[in-house]
Amino acid sequence: MLKVNAHIHTPFSFSSFANLEQAFEMAAQENIIALGINDFYVTDGYDEFSALARRYNIHPLFNLEAIALSKEMQEKGVRVNDPANPGRIYICGKGLDYPTTLKGQYREQLESVQNESQRQIVEMIHKLNLWLRESGIDFVLSYDEIRRRFARRLVRERHIAQALRVEIFERYASEDQRKETLQKIYDSVPISVDINDTAALDNEIRNNLLKAGKKAFVAEDEKAFLSIEQFCEIIISAGGIPCYPVLLDDPKGAVTEFEADPEQLYKSLNNWNISCIELIPQRNKLEIMEPFVRYFHDKDFVITFGTEHNAPGLTPITPHCSGATPLTDFLMQVNYEGTCVIAAHQYLRSKGETGYEKGALKSNLAGLGDRVINRLC
Repeated sequence: MLKVNAHIHTPFSFSSFANLEQAFEMAAQENIIALGINDFYVTDGYDEFSALARRYNIHPLFNLEAIALSKEMQEKGVRVNDPANPGRIYICGKGLDYPTTLKGQYREQLESVQNESQRQIVEMIHKLNLWLRESGIDFVLSYDEIRRRFARRLVRERHIAQALRVEIFERYASEDQRKETLQKIYDSVPISVDINDTAALDNEIRNNLLKAGKKAFVAEDEKAFLSIEQFCEIIISAGGIPCYPVLLDDPKGAVTEFEADPEQLYKSLNNWNISCIELIPQRNKLEIMEPFVRYFHDKDFVITFGTEHNAPGLTPITPHCSGATPLTDFLMQVNYEGTCVIAAHQYLRSKGETGYEKGALKSNLAGLGDRVINRLC
């Protein structure tokens, strides 16, 4: 079975990888033959991604991710694919044109969302600095410095947590001093992780300081979101295929209200004119994921899997189910087939042709994509 990964984040948004080449080094070691960049709101990493793909002989997929908002579902308390925020909807664009160009209102809409996200981050850093001062901590964080050291363009919450952890470790040499400083900042909440486990500590800092109800939390303004329909229009205008990222089961086996019934989910995606889904299998139990995938495979959906790598801590780049359970042959084949469709779409678009559209013969495109990935055309 040919191994592919259609969804990783890179340091151009936030990533587990120290740099973009590390992702390709791991992909080559694990015999991944196609890899998809999938950053939030930006395509800035495409040039470096393309160059590394050529160097490592790995086929590149050019994708994008964003967060939309449904006010109606938010007011009704319906969780879609964000388990903590009703009405928020993650949406991906698969197989965008490379180079990617957005014109007119689409460029302006995306830039507006980007700018609003950074306004929120600046305010969050300001609130965090006020809390540091109140806690008796003698340093502050700077948006510009965080962006320079830890981000490429857009600063995200995880960058703030990473920057705070690095600042503490650079200023204080002993473990006791570091723990004492963290305890002051946590405001009596006990440290529950090994502070030398950087991934766990970054997550704990984020949860204790930046999440809803915490000292440095800043609620996102509605201006930080577009509707699902608007984002689908942006994706299509950039040459891509709108794709719904499925959350599916959590560690307790629960699913969101929007995803609880596959048949209703299918109808909802049809209403959005979406016929492509993607899963991050490491979040899902095999016994729940496989029948779900079979249902949408039978509906002729384009289906891909990825590993995301959008959190601290480095895990294998080969997609697998929770508990390190390997994918079955069926799931491997589905992932490869979906990846081939996206590769064919990119290829046809580069030739000035239409590419994949809802209702297209997936089998024909998968055959073409197989030849494209294996350098036969």
